[in-house]
Amino acid sequence: MAWIYLSIAIVFEIGFALGTNATQGFTRLWPSVFTLLSAAGGIFTLSLALRTLDVGVGYTIWTGIGSIGTVVLGALIYKEKITPAKLGSFAAIIGGVILLKVAAGI
Repeated sequence: MAWIYLSIAIVFEIGFALGTNATQGFTRLWPSVFTLLSAAGGIFTLSLALRTLDVGVGYTIWTGIGSIGTVVLGALIYKEKITPAKLGSFAAIIGGVILLKVAAGI
């Protein structure tokens, strides 16, 4: 169940990051409401996942996969560029997540 909570937390994390951009400095009401709810949902579901998972593993996966999702969706929604350096960073993050799972015996 912890991995389901962590997956939900990652979706909220991506929504929070993308929503923050849409708020235009928290000057737009509905994107601001969405962003705040996403932040709260992400932290809550992360806390549920961390009941079982080690904090180092759970938090790192949450931020790492959340970052990748944010960059990919940022490219699709906001037309941000994905450069070779970003692709290399994705590979490093994914490799790190795999190594964390192996090290944690999961």
